[in-house]
Amino acid sequence: MGFRAPKKNSVQELREAERARAKRAALRALRRARQAVDANGAILSDWEGEFLGSVQSRVETFGRAFRDPDKGAPGASLSMRQGRKLKEIAAKASGKEKTGTTFRRRP
Repeated sequence: MGFRAPKKNSVQELREAERARAKRAALRALRRARQAVDANGAILSDWEGEFLGSVQSRVETFGRAFRDPDKGAPGASLSMRQGRKLKEIAAKASGKEKTGTTFRRRP
């Protein structure tokens, strides 16, 4: 019984695995937001409902929901703004309205 070295994945295989992981994470976050809206009876604007549906369909079809690489990380499925809006919708669904910014003034 000899020792076998583990198979090393190529860079392309690692990138594909990272893209698939990001796609699953984005779809999971979208599904959780939709379930939270349905469970809590939160009222979304027409734009927010359309946003959830269109982003989900683009992620399922293309693996990412934005085209311009300057708008998000190379392996990400959602752009920075799409991720931010998704968090706002999830907070609205759970009843935790986001107020103001996260920056605070020092006393």
